[in-house]
Amino acid sequence: MRTVYVDTWQELQEALYAQAYRADLGRFRSPYAFRGLADASSALTTSLCRLGGDYRGMERHLIRNFRKYARRAGAEQDSVWFWLALGQHHGLPTRLLDWTFSPQVALHFATTGPRAQGCDGAVWCVDFARVHDTLPERFRRALADEGSQVFTVEMLEAVVPRLSSLGELSSDPYLLFLEPPSWDERIVNQFALNSVVSDPALAVDAWLADRPDLWRKVVFPAGLKGEIRDKLDQANITERVLFPGLDGLSAWLKRQYGALRYTEPPGGRSARS
Repeated sequence: MRTVYVDTWQELQEALYAQAYRADLGRFRSPYAFRGLADASSALTTSLCRLGGDYRGMERHLIRNFRKYARRAGAEQDSVWFWLALGQHHGLPTRLLDWTFSPQVALHFATTGPRAQGCDGAVWCVDFARVHDTLPERFRRALADEGSQVFTVEMLEAVVPRLSSLGELSSDPYLLFLEPPSWDERIVNQFALNSVVSDPALAVDAWLADRPDLWRKVVFPAGLKGEIRDKLDQANITERVLFPGLDGLSAWLKRQYGALRYTEPPGGRSARS
């Protein structure tokens, strides 16, 4: 496992933005997807896997019924990828996993919620451009034709219109990243990205384990979370921005005026311990 341990805010930023420079573009445009975890020991399992039971057999029923009952909300297109991404956005158990193009947004999710205190946090960083170099040729050609590094639901519909066909394109499991449609400000403000593994039973970290050159996991100590959280708040990376509306506003105010006090100063305990 390619894990990077940091103890300070400065080390954290350097680790998250490492390899951001793109010589081909002459720009600092990182080809990484980021996912923040409040508990560094958590696995990269999907909500579908966490459903338990015969979740593989239930997937098609979940999508079929979501499609059936959600139609009145208005559908831009009748594509399984459209419905899968829309369901993921609204809490349906799916084989998709949420990521972001923004390391700071990932840090937000690693420093909020009931599991945020008392344990080390982490941000997974995955090079989606190099991940896509490992895809079956049909997918790589679709990206090249569009001049894109990530998929859209329309691109995936053209390549593989049925989820059951994912496993037919290669005997080896593969991982890909798609950018969901911008249905609302939450998608836009979170700079959202999703991943999908061709085998719904395979966790993303299990797929990555044999490919250490494609990712890094940046782990920071519980004692650093207070400094991270306050600096993110000052940078306006908050629930009020990432979850526009009254729910996000209320969550932000609840945290701002809560009785939380950080028990350790910044850098108080090493994530290596």
